[in-house]
Amino acid sequence: MSDKFIRTALLFGNEKMNILKNSHVAVFGIGGVGGHCAEALIRSGIGKLDLIDSDRVCVSNLNRQIIATVNSIGMYKTDAAKERFLQINPEAEINTFNVFYTPQTADLFDFSKYNYIVDAIDTVTGKLELIVNANKSQTPIISSMGAGNKINPDMFEVSDISKTSVCPLARVMRSELKKRGIKKLKVVYSKEKPLVPIKEIAETEEGYETGKRRQTPGSTAFVPSVAGLIIAAEIIKDLTNTKNN
Repeated sequence: MSDKFIRTALLFGNEKMNILKNSHVAVFGIGGVGGHCAEALIRSGIGKLDLIDSDRVCVSNLNRQIIATVNSIGMYKTDAAKERFLQINPEAEINTFNVFYTPQTADLFDFSKYNYIVDAIDTVTGKLELIVNANKSQTPIISSMGAGNKINPDMFEVSDISKTSVCPLARVMRSELKKRGIKKLKVVYSKEKPLVPIKEIAETEEGYETGKRRQTPGSTAFVPSVAGLIIAAEIIKDLTNTKNN
C-alpha cells in the first residue's frame, strides 16, 4: 500500500484499497460539484478517472471550483484538473475529453467500461442522456441535483430521485425520468429553498425547462463542494461495499 493512502487504508483495509486502485470512474462535469468530487476520488485511491467537460476555467469560477486559480484561467477544466490530480497521485491514469455531453456526443463513450459514473452536469438534456445510457449499460450512476442559489451545505441528502422534494431541478428530473420508464436513481440533493439572485448583479442563461430563461445562479465555495464530497463518499462506499454504521 502506497504511503500516500495509508490513512485511508487504516479505515478500509488493503483489499478494499486495491478495489479502488483498479476502479474506473467517469466524472461528467468538472465544475464546483464535479471538481471536488473528482479530487476526492483521486485522493481516495481511484486508479483510473475519465474527466468530461467542454468548458475553460474563467474568472467567475475562482469563488468555488477547486481547479480554478489565477494560473489556470483559460485552460480547459479537464486539463487543469488532470495537471492538479497528477500532482496528488502520479500513478493514476487520467483521461480527458473536452466535449459537452449531449445526445450528439453520447456515442463517444462506452459506459460498460466504467465501474461508476458521476453526473455533475447542469443541463437536463445531458443529464437525461447520461442516466438513460448508464441504465442501458447497467453501470452505477449518481446524479447531482441543484447546488446553485443555496447557502446551507448541511441540508444535502442522499436519496432516490423519487423521494426528493423542494429542489426545482429534481422536480424536472423526476418528471422526465418517469416518462422514460426509469424508476431508480441515486441523487444528492438539498431541501433548501433556492434564494433569488440579486437582480442588479444577475445575468440570464438557459433554464431547466426548454424555452425558459433564468438568472445566472449564485454559488458559494461551501455548497457545491460539499455536494461533490458527498458524491465521492457514496462512490467509495459503494465500490468497496462498505456500509454506514
